[in-house]
This record gives sequence, C-alpha cells and structure tokens, in this order.
Amino acid sequence: MSRFARTAVLAALLLPLALPALAYHIPDAGDAHAHLQMVDNPYGLDALWAQGDFVSRGTLVLLGLMSLASWYILVTKLIEQFRLMRQAKAAGAIFWKARSVADGVATLAETSPFRFLAASGLEAVEHHRDTLLEKIDLHTWVSLSIQRAMDEITGQLQGGLAVLATVGSTAPFVGLFGTVWGIYHALTAIGIAGQASIDKVAGPVGEALIMTAMGLAVAVPAVLGYNLLVRRNKAASDKVRAFGSDLHSILLAGTDGPNAARQPLARVS
Repeated sequence: MSRFARTAVLAALLLPLALPALAYHIPDAGDAHAHLQMVDNPYGLDALWAQGDFVSRGTLVLLGLMSLASWYILVTKLIEQFRLMRQAKAAGAIFWKARSVADGVATLAETSPFRFLAASGLEAVEHHRDTLLEKIDLHTWVSLSIQRAMDEITGQLQGGLAVLATVGSTAPFVGLFGTVWGIYHALTAIGIAGQASIDKVAGPVGEALIMTAMGLAVAVPAVLGYNLLVRRNKAASDKVRAFGSDLHSILLAGTDGPNAARQPLARVS
C-alpha cells in the first residue's frame, strides 16, 4: 500500500472521532449572532429615563432645554456677527464713495444696520427745523439721534447673551441637584435592603454621576460661547461706532442747516 493510500485510510478512521469535537468547539450561526448582540446596560441613559421619577426626568428635560437654547443662541449670534462684519466692509467700500449722505444710504442693503444708522442721522438733520426739535441745537440733536441708533444696534448684538450667562452659571447647580437626588435614592435603597450591596446602589449612584456630567456638558459650551460672543461683539461695536462718528462729522461739516445731508461726502478719519 502506498503512502497516499495509508494516509487516506487513517483519515477515514479518525474523521468520525473528530466530528463531535468540531461540533462542540464551533458555535452555530445563531449562537454567534447572539454573542455579537450588545448587552443591555441597566445603568445607562435609557435605564435612567425608564426607572427615574418625575424629578429625575424633569432635571434631564431642563438640562436638555438649556443646552438647546445655548447652542441655538451661539449659532445664530455668530451668523449675525459674520453678517454685520461683511456689511461693515461693504459700507466702508461703497458708502463713502457716494455723492451725498442720501445717495450713500441708497447704496446700502435694506437689512444693513449701517443703513439704519445713516438714515437715522439723515432724518435727524432733515426734520430738525420747523418743529419743537429746533429748540435743540442741530449738533446736539444729530449726536443724540446717531447715539440712539448705535445703542439700538449694539443692543441687538447683545441679545441672547444673558441666556448664555444664565445657562453657564446655573447648569452645574441643576446637575448638582440631580446628583443630590441620586444620592438620596442610593441611601434609600441601602436602607430598604439593609445592606450596601453594589447592585442596590449602582443605579442611583450612576444616575447621580450622569446628572453631574450633563450639568457640566451644558455649562461649559455656554460659558465659552458667551466669552466668544462678547469678544466679537466688541469688535462689531467698534465698527458701528467708527461709522457713526464719521457720519456725525459729515452731517455737520461746513453747514449749520439741513443742506448738510446733501453735501458731497468727504470721510473724516
């Protein structure tokens, strides 16, 4: 008998003995699928919501609303600031090349705050005479009108910052309240069970830690966003004040009457 024949006979004799062992060590497809399935976490967010009382759920909802409000304000104010900076650049490039203040106002976009500022100054000059306002000298009245317009633009820029400041300062304490409530549940579970076993306190303590983490996760972006917006608002306000100062000088330069609004522009640096 050749070597190949002897090997084939030996394999035929050992195969029935090897099949049970292979069947024991190799799981079927159903067992493999079950092994790959994620084991449910009894102490996760789903369990926290399902097992929590109205206080825990209310705290989670409040933190969620605070987070949504802070992110909404942060994104919208950043977009508003980018738009104002772009409009400031356009005003500096177009407005001062016009033949008069009235023509310069017409060149600016309807939604531009610089158009509102220039129109306020122009209206103050043109409507000063033949009214009660003529008892106020033109310089003072134009200054007041331009300052009011600048204050209104600055106020719009600062809108929503109070919400960010409130969220940044209170969210950690809201999370701390949830932490205290979770510890209270843990102590209650220990008292009922009569022993401090890990399965009795793991859920409430995990709830407490989740509340703390969520409070910090809500507060930190709000504080960072507040500081970012305040710094960018300062730069935007400087653009508005510079434009208003130049406009004030243009409106009052070389004349004491309402014809200043129709005089050719010569920007004052």
